Amino acid sequence: MARINILPKSVAELIAAGEVVERPASVVKELVENSIDAGASAITVEIKNGGITYIRITDDGCGIYSQDVPKAFISHATSKVQKADDLNEIFTLGFRGEALASVAAVSRVQMLTKSKEENEGTCYRIEGSEEIKNEPAGCPDGTTIVVRDLFYNTPARMKFLKKDVSEANAVADTVDKLALSHPEISFRFIRDGKKTLLTPGDSKLLSAVYAVYGKDFAEGLIQVDYELDGIHVSGLVSLPEKSRASRSMQHFFLNRRYIKSRSCTASIENAYKNSIMVGKFPACVLNIEVPAYTVDVNVHPTKTEVRFSDERKIYSAVYYAVKSSIEATVARPKFDISRVVERSVPKAVQLEMVESKPVEKPKPNPDFWTSMKADDFSNRSTAVASPKIDNPYISNDEVPDLVGKIVPERKAESAKITQLPEKEQDEKSTVSFSAEKREDTFRLIGEAFKTYILCELNDKFCIIDKHAAHERIIFNKLKNSMNENAKQILLSPATVMLTKNEYNCVIENLDTFSACGFTVEDFGKGTVIIRECPMMIEPGDVEDIIGEITTNLLQGKTDAQTDRIDMILHTTACKAAIKAGNNNSAIELTALAKQVIYDNSVRYCPHGRPVLIEMTRYELEKQFGRIQ
Repeated sequence: MARINILPKSVAELIAAGEVVERPASVVKELVENSIDAGASAITVEIKNGGITYIRITDDGCGIYSQDVPKAFISHATSKVQKADDLNEIFTLGFRGEALASVAAVSRVQMLTKSKEENEGTCYRIEGSEEIKNEPAGCPDGTTIVVRDLFYNTPARMKFLKKDVSEANAVADTVDKLALSHPEISFRFIRDGKKTLLTPGDSKLLSAVYAVYGKDFAEGLIQVDYELDGIHVSGLVSLPEKSRASRSMQHFFLNRRYIKSRSCTASIENAYKNSIMVGKFPACVLNIEVPAYTVDVNVHPTKTEVRFSDERKIYSAVYYAVKSSIEATVARPKFDISRVVERSVPKAVQLEMVESKPVEKPKPNPDFWTSMKADDFSNRSTAVASPKIDNPYISNDEVPDLVGKIVPERKAESAKITQLPEKEQDEKSTVSFSAEKREDTFRLIGEAFKTYILCELNDKFCIIDKHAAHERIIFNKLKNSMNENAKQILLSPATVMLTKNEYNCVIENLDTFSACGFTVEDFGKGTVIIRECPMMIEPGDVEDIIGEITTNLLQGKTDAQTDRIDMILHTTACKAAIKAGNNNSAIELTALAKQVIYDNSVRYCPHGRPVLIEMTRYELEKQFGRIQ
């Protein structure tokens, strides 16, 4: 049996750092949360190379006393918790005292800090948990921390980092969430020397949302302010018509701390039930304020998962808060008949400043039957040549005279529609296909539940799932069009606003989108622009399709190029296909059924569900006992 050893301090610090510091984004999160707890009103975050080589956090908070600076880098050293009971009243974002120690264990850190009570600041340097320098320095009130060469002493962990652009987008996403949770603080984010975010810090949540996600997203939000059982829910939610293709724009904060909660997600989606389309999801930026003793935030190292003492109350508070805002804001349009009456009443307008002339009474239009007798009209109509009608059921010599049916004086010699024998009509109603299939007969019976096509083929009864069938047909066409490069140029290019993770996913897969028929360009600030799309896609569906494709790519488990292409084609075909419940004409149903029956490649949808179910006449009659 192996002996138990006490780990050296250097090894123990690396293990602790692994729980807190996973990537540059986690470093930024921990350091910015310290700045927020310090009472800062302005915070600047600057990164280079995705934050791997350089991170700088600057704030105007309270600063750190010079004698406390070395203590700040010791594990479990904190100013926010002093005794066990304090853990039940945590209102600060940080409280464990692990952030600075964990960051210093895997990087080179320099701190410049000065408290308002001191005349000079402190410059402190530490590398790999080893103090390098501690001396007085001139600096403004507040704290500046520079982190260089992250994971320089742990090359094994460096291998798990992604590309610079991916890490930078993760940092940007973290800063966005912190800016949304604290609109009273002005956040500035500088990425490789370029400012990409600046919030006003005016305490207005809508201003922060506008700065982070742009005008279009901000205009589709409504206010939420509700309190139930001591739980206060405030923030913004999207209008039902501004719903999105994924849950990526759902942001929940608990006492200004970003959290992930299935209960909150379920409550807001139930509040939107019967208000948005199936498959769409609401967007929100909601802050839930609860007493500190009713929630445990010390559950996960990242503190994004929390445990409520009564989760049912949280669910009810969020549900009724969102529901009441929707019902109060989204009202049914009212018909104001008074405006219609005002517009319909003509207003007198004086055209000439001269003596009024006597107004002559307008002559009434002569009545048609007083100006022409019925016999004259009948004689004139017979002189008009009847057009030829290309119809196998109507002979050109016997065109139906519609005028004769209007004028009662017309004699009975008007033409009649030829009636075919009943047997011949049944033969004509069947559809013959190509020459090699002329022995087959097809008859459309109808449609069940606006989803399944019912038809006869010879002695078989067929049931076709119209959505699955159309989805497979479109998928096959998309696969074929990849070789033909069949695209359509959008007259009005579609702009799609994405989260930082979605944006990064699209930028990394531009070649894949291009191979599938989409021309996507980077529009900056989390937005992409689509200039071309496959031919069979409606231009109005492009934004939803791109959003759903991105969500599926983020959830995908494989990085193979062919798998990514198939995933994009699956999503595109599913969004472009006719939906269950749609109203379709008999001609459309017949054309779709014909293609399914005689195309052997249309047997399963791209997701593997069956498209066609057949039952022979023998099997059907056996079910009814006609055959023993």
